[in-house]
Amino acid sequence: QVQLEESGGGSVQAGGSLSLSCAVSGKFYSHYCMGWFRQSPGKEREGVSVVVSDGDRIYSDSVKGRFTISKDNAKNTLYLKMNSLKVEDTAMYYCAARRAACYLVADVGPDYYTMTDWGKGTQVTVSS
Repeated sequence: QVQLEESGGGSVQAGGSLSLSCAVSGKFYSHYCMGWFRQSPGKEREGVSVVVSDGDRIYSDSVKGRFTISKDNAKNTLYLKMNSLKVEDTAMYYCAARRAACYLVADVGPDYYTMTDWGKGTQVTVSS
């Protein structure tokens, strides 16, 4: 099993930046598929970004160009750098992993990738 712990959430004004981290522990391999998902009150969980096994990155249309996902295999840590934040980015952000490899599929977003392990989440609040 894989344990995931997010950090770095907080409150910021629109236009600001935040960086999230996800520390991974347990039986983890660098080829595992990993990503960030988010959920706002009253809304379904949505995929924000996924990094597949060979390093390709997939972003949702709503964050493309503003968010950057990265992974440090030596530190077993996943990151999400969020710039130009908008009020609509307010949500609980979850780190997730899939205990298997995954690969880039044409014309799909982060929600295409099924995850097996989830963190407890970190809150991001963007005010106007």
